[in-house]
Amino acid sequence: MNEAKDDSRNASPTITRELIEAFDEVSTEVLAKRLDQDDYETPFEGLSDWHILRALAIHRPDLTLPYLHLIDQEVFDED
Repeated sequence: MNEAKDDSRNASPTITRELIEAFDEVSTEVLAKRLDQDDYETPFEGLSDWHILRALAIHRPDLTLPYLHLIDQEVFDED
């Protein structure tokens, strides 16, 4: 019998207004610390957290001011 794999642990949370509004200073700090430590089992987990922090920076910038260094992308020269 074929059973569907449970990929829910690898699924990224959908970034909704409710998710963004649920964040406060403490939960944002926890998210930022995870990103700063960069200790994820898969690159996709880190990318998911980065997308959440980026969404917070857009919609709730007051929460992310101390963590902008984690979202800023450096300009690089491809030449």
